[in-house]
Amino acid sequence: MGQNNLLEHAKEIWHKAYVPYSKFRVGAAIRTKSGKIYQGCNIENAAYPVTCCAERVAIFKAISEGELEFDRLAVVADTDRPVPPCGSCRQVLSEFCEPHMEVEIANLKGDVKVMTMEQLLPFSFTPKDLEAGQEG
Repeated sequence: MGQNNLLEHAKEIWHKAYVPYSKFRVGAAIRTKSGKIYQGCNIENAAYPVTCCAERVAIFKAISEGELEFDRLAVVADTDRPVPPCGSCRQVLSEFCEPHMEVEIANLKGDVKVMTMEQLLPFSFTPKDLEAGQEG
């Protein structure tokens, strides 16, 4: 598997998703600006609110290793259309990813759509909004 093929990394981790309740597997891979790739899969829990999505697992793994700058994200699921990140994942990603960063959303049928973070979450709430509220 090529080091730069994020979608293949997302597909690889997709198989490891822990989804005993929904049976809805999602795999994600995020590449840092330093070139490292972190994979994540969704992990469910019987207490549904504490379930963690694949995108957040990948980015949290990277952050826990000291990586804070990201280059690209890929997400894949066995869906009819390319699978988009949920709202919670979009908000977490907007905290760490630049608006122009590209996100590959895909399904296992080979359909792929590339969008920017700005397209996924326009007019997002960011750390800059907190800074503005603290002035004065």
